[in-house]
Amino acid sequence: MQSMQPIVVVLGTGGTIAGTAADAADNVGYRAAQLGADQLVAAIPALAGQAVEVHQIAQLDSKDMDFATWRLLAEAVHVQLARPEVGGIVITHGTDTLEETAYFLQRVLAPRKPVVLAAAMRPATALLADGPQNLLDAFRVAQAAGARGVVAVLAGAVHGAFDVRKVHTYRLDAFGSGDAGPVARIEEGRVRQHRAWPGGDALGLWRLPLDAAHWPRVEIVTSHAGAGGELVRALTATGVRGIVVAGTGNGSLHHALEAALLEAQAAGVSVLRSSRCLNGDVIDAGPNALASAGVLTPVQARIELLLQLLPA
Repeated sequence: MQSMQPIVVVLGTGGTIAGTAADAADNVGYRAAQLGADQLVAAIPALAGQAVEVHQIAQLDSKDMDFATWRLLAEAVHVQLARPEVGGIVITHGTDTLEETAYFLQRVLAPRKPVVLAAAMRPATALLADGPQNLLDAFRVAQAAGARGVVAVLAGAVHGAFDVRKVHTYRLDAFGSGDAGPVARIEEGRVRQHRAWPGGDALGLWRLPLDAAHWPRVEIVTSHAGAGGELVRALTATGVRGIVVAGTGNGSLHHALEAALLEAQAAGVSVLRSSRCLNGDVIDAGPNALASAGVLTPVQARIELLLQLLPA
């Protein structure tokens, strides 16, 4: 008896991949999140007849991603992966906050099945839209033997949740994985793996407050020429729980900004020191009063600090 094909569940959240423009030659002046995820799947002939389920979780431009949507998405992923007949999940997502959603889902769920974010740099109405190929590639990863964890698939590259970052404002190959490099590549529908899939322990969905208003407030500030401490002091006064500072170079900080951050830390604000450099690790040469974020980008460090500040 032939075994049934594992189901791939598609969770739609909007984004450029679901965007439309009045002019097919316009790749910038479009409206994101106009098409449903079911329409995106239906537009790919290669997916006809495959075991697919589609659920629309949200319909937004990913620049407007919020905690409430993150929790809904995490809940949906958790529920769907618990079904034995589901082999993997594909999430259609915008590119602006894709790296944040990927890191969040991996840290909260650490899924043992593949959860693949598919996005696009051009709207669905473009003359040469990249969304359909990215979506098809995401399906191939979700169906790949041994695949696991949260990854993002764009321009033929598979980026792990801990490494993915947007590196260009406009190009189709707008994402990279820093020093680590892609987890895999898609070559004519085949997944060629380069290194291990994302792993680690799950923080647990139960740790996330039901009311997004109760999530810890964590902000990002940047060190630069002439930086001062006024913004840090203002954030502290408004009750911020954590601050990530994007330092220059190897996490170095303007002395005035550093002094304010040390004041904030003494007042009970958690502080992580990252770098505004695109690639590289923050390497401490010795003891430092402000903890290093290591290889995490500023936006990843913000999520990590937020999760650390959740009630136990």
